Amino acid sequence: MLSIKNIRENFEEVEAGLAKKHVKADLDHLIKLDDKRRQLIVETDELKNLKNKASKEIPQLSGQDKEKKIAQMKESQAKSKTLERELEEIKTEIDATLVKLPNPAHESVPEGADEQDNVVIDTWGKKPSFDFKPKDHVDIGKDLDIIDIERAAKVSGSRFSYIKGQLVLLELALVWFALDKLIKKGFTPMLPPVLVKEAAMYGTGFLPADEAQIYKTALDDLYLIGTSEVPLASYHSDEIIEEEKLPLRYTGFSTCFRREAGAYGKDTRGMFRVHQFDKVEMFSFCSPDKSYEEHDFIRQTEEEMMQELGLPYRVVNICGGDLGAPAAKKYDLEIYLPGQDKYRELTSCSNCTDFQARRLNIRMRTDKGNQLLHTLNGTAIAVGRTIIAILENYQQKDGSVKVPEVLQKYTGFEVIKK
Repeated sequence: MLSIKNIRENFEEVEAGLAKKHVKADLDHLIKLDDKRRQLIVETDELKNLKNKASKEIPQLSGQDKEKKIAQMKESQAKSKTLERELEEIKTEIDATLVKLPNPAHESVPEGADEQDNVVIDTWGKKPSFDFKPKDHVDIGKDLDIIDIERAAKVSGSRFSYIKGQLVLLELALVWFALDKLIKKGFTPMLPPVLVKEAAMYGTGFLPADEAQIYKTALDDLYLIGTSEVPLASYHSDEIIEEEKLPLRYTGFSTCFRREAGAYGKDTRGMFRVHQFDKVEMFSFCSPDKSYEEHDFIRQTEEEMMQELGLPYRVVNICGGDLGAPAAKKYDLEIYLPGQDKYRELTSCSNCTDFQARRLNIRMRTDKGNQLLHTLNGTAIAVGRTIIAILENYQQKDGSVKVPEVLQKYTGFEVIKK
């Protein structure tokens, strides 16, 4: 959530950052509303002072002077109530406008309207070469009897799957691999709740922006998370953290749920775009002057894991029009999938600056007083899509799939075979 103070002090910068996200906002009107709000505060304070002064004078008066002063006090009280109502209406309008505004894009974010305008800034690894026609993960999974989409559709509908046999162990191996690495880097592992209150969704910026993508329980007024970023960010809501404790790094493993509204006819084959998936997430609370350094650290950690898994990828700087509401800047790691012969999004990492911290009321205590900190998030392992990448990049001519060497100590086997 933006602050009026920030808009006033950095008007052109905020306006340019919002424009880069293709958001039209009448910031001048917001400033005028805030001017009116400030004026009303002064007027109501003056009336309160008059009322307090009259309250002290009335006991010392008598006759017409007393009646006149009482009448003046009643008139001031009535006017004060009118101004207070007007003040509340203006405050409500300001807050309703601010809560809908996204975090302005950072100046280093590329211009553009959608994913076609994202900028590739680095590439790692060679695309695999095969002396046979490579299959996609659906056919591999079916042939090895490790993925069952048909029965999942019978039980739950489209965009679900059963993962079976050795593939279950591969998933758990990916989780352990990620946790081992992140714990060594100072992340505290957490198993967060997957149902959260509305305040957590608003606080992280997923409401109202992404309401169409979120599952909500009808009876309990709780929301199923689409990422453990939500409960991890909300963990320190309404708290003040000592600056010397920063950065605070957490990694959460959870099942995630997304409605995939608007994805009709898009990635309908297989497990790439599903309603339910598992993910290991990184989250960091840090000092504002270190947040872009922390952003690079999270991105480098993601790249290290992909390199250790031996999966070819490219790094993409996301353009303004493709950025979500909370992020000021975001990188995606896109993995190469032989079954599609293209790079597809696997992980992302975002710097949300003070956007979430303001909404969640998370501050840090410094020598100069309390101030908002910055929050960052990044996907360590998107389990389903990483499984897809392993199956397709490590497939063998005989139909088996090699297990990346770094995972073999966790799986206990080197090859997935029927």
